[in-house]
Order: sequence, then structure tokens, then C-alpha cells
Amino acid sequence: MKVVETNFTDAKLLEPRLFGDERGFFTESYNKKVLETLGITYSFVQDNVSYSAQAGTIRGLHFQKNPKAQTKLIQVMQGAIYDVIVDLRKDSSTFKQWRGYILSSDNHRQLLVPKGFAHGFCTLVPHTIVMYKVDEYYSAEHDSGVLWNDKELAIPWPVTSPILSDKDRISPLLQEYEDSF
Repeated sequence: MKVVETNFTDAKLLEPRLFGDERGFFTESYNKKVLETLGITYSFVQDNVSYSAQAGTIRGLHFQKNPKAQTKLIQVMQGAIYDVIVDLRKDSSTFKQWRGYILSSDNHRQLLVPKGFAHGFCTLVPHTIVMYKVDEYYSAEHDSGVLWNDKELAIPWPVTSPILSDKDRISPLLQEYEDSF
């Protein structure tokens, strides 16, 4: 497993080793011992899977407030996404900054998203399946988000007419966000 540092403290790109032959490939997508040797010591408690039938589907920007904040380990099982994280930690030198990464079933990259970040993605191809591990159970009471097209963030999503849930259409602006981290 190779770890690629990002501009954010504790957010990392992970690149698992692939062992390929004429049949295809084998990889360990998660190995707690290996990650611990790399300084990644989260205890994941739940796996989630999302399926998006169409390209141009945006999910996010989501997070859970304290004390139920979640660290997430994101990977694409099928298809490709433009994966975005936004730093919501008020004491961070990168507060309100965002970055986008391409994750796909071809590049096998994973994104470790620590507590204190909003997370969202746009599907780049139809029939995209995203799996993510979380270190805290879902809590409707702590579920929150930031509007995907907030002008303050100015994220250049790779779609002009996205497919959105009703919830994601009406998420609050970043300036309305009440500090939780």
C-alpha cells in the first residue's frame, strides 16, 4: 500500500498494490495491520455502498457533526468519480479549502477523509459503485451538509446539469455552517 500525502493534515490518498496476470488482478483493498504500520489507525465500524445509474450524479457535500463525526475511507468498485473534500475544521490552516481527486475502478485509489471534512462526489460514468468505510455509525441527528455548488467554494464540478437528491439541493451554504469541529 502506497500513501500519497494531500494538502490536508490527515487526509490521504491510498494506492493498493495490484497483483495481475492473464486472469485479471488481486489486491487487498483493506488491511488493518498494513495501515497501522503506515500510521493510519482508525477502527471502521460500518461499510456503505452507493450505486449511481447515471453519469453526472452528485452526492454531497455530506458530513456528520460531533460527537458522531466520521472518518471515511472511499473507494470505487465500478466506474469513476470526481471526489471532493472540504476542510471544515475552524482551527485548521486549510479551513474552507477543498480538493478534488479522480477515483476509479481503473486506478484503484482510495481517499481517507478524516473527521472535520465535508465529502461529496460526481459520477463520471454510468453505473458507478462507491464503497466507503466509516468509523462511526450513521446518526440522522448529526447528519449535515454544505451546498454542493456554494459560490464561496466555487468547486468546478464536471457536470452542468447534475442529478441531485432533494436533500442535496437544499443543503446550507458554508457561511451558514455552525462549527462542529
